Amino acid sequence: MALIGYARVSTEDQVTDAQTDVLKAAGCVEIFREHMSGGKALARVRRGDVLVVARLDRLARSLSHLLAVIAELDAKGAHFKSLADPIDTTTPQGRFALQVLGAVAELERALIQERTKDGLRAAKKRGRIGGNPKLRAGDRDAIQRIVDAKAVNYFERVNRTAEHWLPVVRQMRPDHRWQDVVRVLNAKRDSSSGAPLPQWTVERLKRAVKCFVAEGLIEPRLLHQAASRKVSSERLVTLVAGIKRANPDLTLAQIGAQLEAMYERTPRGGARWAPSSVKSLLDRAEKLRLLGAETL
Repeated sequence: MALIGYARVSTEDQVTDAQTDVLKAAGCVEIFREHMSGGKALARVRRGDVLVVARLDRLARSLSHLLAVIAELDAKGAHFKSLADPIDTTTPQGRFALQVLGAVAELERALIQERTKDGLRAAKKRGRIGGNPKLRAGDRDAIQRIVDAKAVNYFERVNRTAEHWLPVVRQMRPDHRWQDVVRVLNAKRDSSSGAPLPQWTVERLKRAVKCFVAEGLIEPRLLHQAASRKVSSERLVTLVAGIKRANPDLTLAQIGAQLEAMYERTPRGGARWAPSSVKSLLDRAEKLRLLGAETL
């Protein structure tokens, strides 16, 4: 179990020294310092790890956001601890405190919904129309602010899982069709828990790649049209390497079965893949250094 520290500040003028001192004293082996969302720290946490913050407001700006982050950690099999608050999901007392917070959040949501409905009913009686008046008027600045906020939220969401999908995309595109890349990703499992990862569609994957290209984080060539479907020895090598890197535990027979499910022909044009054919391609991929160190 590793203690992963997280220190966040609201502006560039603030410093994280006080937070990092507290986190180091608590035994954190790694500390992330950010000015935004905590996405890097969440991506680093693995099963059994504990994400540690100096106090709750350094991780989340609202109770609902905090509960969402803790739910994400719980899905990974990880834990959360706040040094200044009675929240420590590794202990029964901490989990109970979290349940109380959850109940409070649920009550708060219900009260807000009820107050909102009462306000809308009262406004309707007075002839007032709800909603943002600037949006109703088509104000371009107001619309652009909403578009920008949605773009930031989307980038933060896909960036949290980039370590799972981005290496495979870089390995396979544009030599392979989007459908093939999606099949490889959907066969990938979490390296720490062995659990299946969220499933992709071609549309979702294209959108994520376009987002990263727009941010200048990956090469635009990944969006180029895929190569033709003709049997190419080089293309098969990169395809098998991509499958192996996505799921290193697959056997030769399982890789062959996946190739058959993708309707990939053998180098000789056959429909059935023998383990020896797969091994030959993997050997070539290793010589070309297409397999990462974690796969080897």
